[in-house]
Amino acid sequence: MQRHRVAVIGAGFGGLFAIRALRNANVDITLINGTAYHLFQPLLYQVATGVLSEGEIAPPIREVLKGQDNVDVKLGWARSVDTERKIVDVAGPGIDYTVEYDSLIVAAGASQSYFGNDHFNDYAPGMKSIDDALELRAKIFGAFEIADLQTDPEAQERWLTFVVVGAGPTGVEMAGQIAELAHRNLVGQYKHIDPSKARIILIDAVGAVLNTFGDHLSTRALRQLHLMGVEVELNTKVVDVDLTGIEVESERGHQRIPSMTKVWAAGVQAPPLSKQIAESAGAETDRAGRVLVQPDLTVPGHPEIFVLGDMMHLKGADGNPLPGVAQVAIQGGRYAADVIKRRLRHKEAPEPFKYFDKGSMATISRFSAVASVGKLRLSGFFAWVMWLAVHVVYLVGFKNRFTTVLHWAVSFLGRGRSERVATEQQAFARRAMKDYGDPFRRVREAEEADAATAAASNETQPEKVSVSN
Repeated sequence: MQRHRVAVIGAGFGGLFAIRALRNANVDITLINGTAYHLFQPLLYQVATGVLSEGEIAPPIREVLKGQDNVDVKLGWARSVDTERKIVDVAGPGIDYTVEYDSLIVAAGASQSYFGNDHFNDYAPGMKSIDDALELRAKIFGAFEIADLQTDPEAQERWLTFVVVGAGPTGVEMAGQIAELAHRNLVGQYKHIDPSKARIILIDAVGAVLNTFGDHLSTRALRQLHLMGVEVELNTKVVDVDLTGIEVESERGHQRIPSMTKVWAAGVQAPPLSKQIAESAGAETDRAGRVLVQPDLTVPGHPEIFVLGDMMHLKGADGNPLPGVAQVAIQGGRYAADVIKRRLRHKEAPEPFKYFDKGSMATISRFSAVASVGKLRLSGFFAWVMWLAVHVVYLVGFKNRFTTVLHWAVSFLGRGRSERVATEQQAFARRAMKDYGDPFRRVREAEEADAATAAASNETQPEKVSVSN
């Protein structure tokens, strides 16, 4: 008898914790993910600024799940879901395939939103993938190297100006780390420039940094950023981005900021798969493309489909949509697994999903962070220690925790950066691949063309006639 088939799209927090919760269930799980690793996304900015290596925040999925025999890991991007036939259509590297399911857990995360200006992406990478982080690392460290070669003061200033768009946790953490890099770690290492004179500019269209943390912590964060030399431009809207600068509009009017290195940390949106599933299931999406789900995290009319994390729209106890943070995805993954197990045992469904808010944290610099946990508001060193502890706990694997703590010691206690290697390939490969197209598809098309040519050649060859005396 065939066991219950569970397909999981996405190996982020939601998908991974759902799979782990189904470890001992009588199910066969197929995990579909576009990469071969689980990404601890909150620490991407530390990869981009040379604190950590990519391997420390991205353990291989097969290694993480090696002790769980009911999981089949498949590499590929889920393109669409046929909600009637219960089939997932997947584009793998050079091969397309399908996965059938009885229950489906969709936790494919979110993509960067440029608010309708997708061409900004060419010059201001986001912070959603390892590729993004490595590209930014190459651009940030490369900017200091190229600035050291310049003889024109204006060109030098342009290379030493770093603009971060978005004053949420990612943007604040990124701006803080670039400031530490320039004003502390790299000082005295260049002959022709003074890295401490680099400009780090943080821009946001709203009127506060970390606006979801409350006025008190927002003010403390703003003060710390100013002490670090970060120029904070609030109520400032980005209207254009190009190779050599960024254009903004504020109360002072239109302004152009010359800069060779721009980072986009403003806004997220659900992936195209979210809209496709909603259309197939007859469900609704919000303005960010997230699927409006039932209180049990299922798609209306399709109790076998669970949508989690950044892809779901569900109101919390305060009447506002739940935030796209790791804890929402983790708790959602566990809940979806519990619902599936209860159904298989013919037990009553659990109470509607209720998110337990464990708080929010963001680092600003070494020894300085802000933390909002329940009614508790912390800032400074104690908040930073709490941030360290929480992130170590949620890193997957002992090896990752151990090496991460060592690299933090090097970066925060000393003046070094463990990961400063950057290559031209990292800096330019994303745009080159965009122009080149899907390399796997090009190889497959070339092989198919060669096979067709060979077949046609064989058909036109004259038949050999055997002559006997």
